[in-house]
Amino acid sequence: MTTSGVEQAARILHVLHVEDSELDHQLILAQLGRAGLRVELERLDAFAAVLAALDRPWDAIISDFNLPGFSGLQVLEAVKARQLATPFILVSGEIGEDTAVAAMRNGASDYLLKNNLNRLAPALLHAIEAAENERARAAADHELVKSKQRLHELAGHLQTSVELERAAIAREIHDDVGGSLTALKFDLAWIDRHAQEPEVRQRVAAALETVSSAIDASQRIMHNLRPAILEQGLVAALQWMTARFERRTGIEASLRVGDERLALPPGVPLVAYRTAQEALTNVSKHSQASKVGIELSLDSGVLTLEICDNGKGIAAGDLAKERSFGIRGLHERAATVGGWVDLSSTPGHGTSLILTVPLAQDAIDALDDATDFGKDIGNSIWGRA
Repeated sequence: MTTSGVEQAARILHVLHVEDSELDHQLILAQLGRAGLRVELERLDAFAAVLAALDRPWDAIISDFNLPGFSGLQVLEAVKARQLATPFILVSGEIGEDTAVAAMRNGASDYLLKNNLNRLAPALLHAIEAAENERARAAADHELVKSKQRLHELAGHLQTSVELERAAIAREIHDDVGGSLTALKFDLAWIDRHAQEPEVRQRVAAALETVSSAIDASQRIMHNLRPAILEQGLVAALQWMTARFERRTGIEASLRVGDERLALPPGVPLVAYRTAQEALTNVSKHSQASKVGIELSLDSGVLTLEICDNGKGIAAGDLAKERSFGIRGLHERAATVGGWVDLSSTPGHGTSLILTVPLAQDAIDALDDATDFGKDIGNSIWGRA
């Protein structure tokens, strides 16, 4: 007997016995007692009483097959209909093998013949242990689902917090650093206009160049922290990002958009923008690509953003690295708006990243003339001309 079997034998088992014969009831009770089990065996032989008893907790149910006005299979069906995980053992003197097999397929834990009850006690213990293990597994699965949900909620909260913090830093850079640099640039320009000595004017010109570079850098940082261009729509933001990426990296970049116009739900444009931003960053750092294409489309209420390149691709081992948080972050970010990310890559044949976001019907119906999906910007996505 296993450790779990010993524990089962040590406790009092509450078993419902569906049986019309008092003699058979006493035989089963005696058989379980001889096996060392402590059992409270309650006998019922009326179908209505059995149905009422199913509302109470039982460690197991032992049922005869042929009963007055109903059968053990009907009891089993009632157990299934209530979605009870209670072990069900069929014990009969008249059941055929085909019927027994059908009962097992229908959810019975075991079946025995009344003229051979030696296996009843171990069968009962095994069925109870299996049911408890299944309940424990189901509870663990439920806790795992809840844990994953909490992690998704935490990830969404962190994404929101990061964006709020980025927006706050961008405002501070704009208001404090940007304002101070602009004022300094005006002061240097005034000095340049009024200075007479060539050396002073040369120094002022160098300082103006430095300040201009600092202003450009602060604007670039602000755009990365909080893309103000998104206020002009996702297409305008992707157009700006694509052109800037091509100028900065020398990699040929193209943007293709569909023919639809719509006002995207809150949060979706920023998720799409950050996805494209992360993808292009990976292209410039790792892909060794010469071309990258971005395609934005809406079909049947589903927004799709695809970024593909013709680079060296990504090995499966790289995607499985424990600290490959970039792609995981994209998955979590997409989940905050009910979307998901698919990544496919073949070494030597480039990489494709697709963001998919199903949109609510009211967002699909709301048209916005300021957001234009009705044009191609640059060439069509490479390889699809």
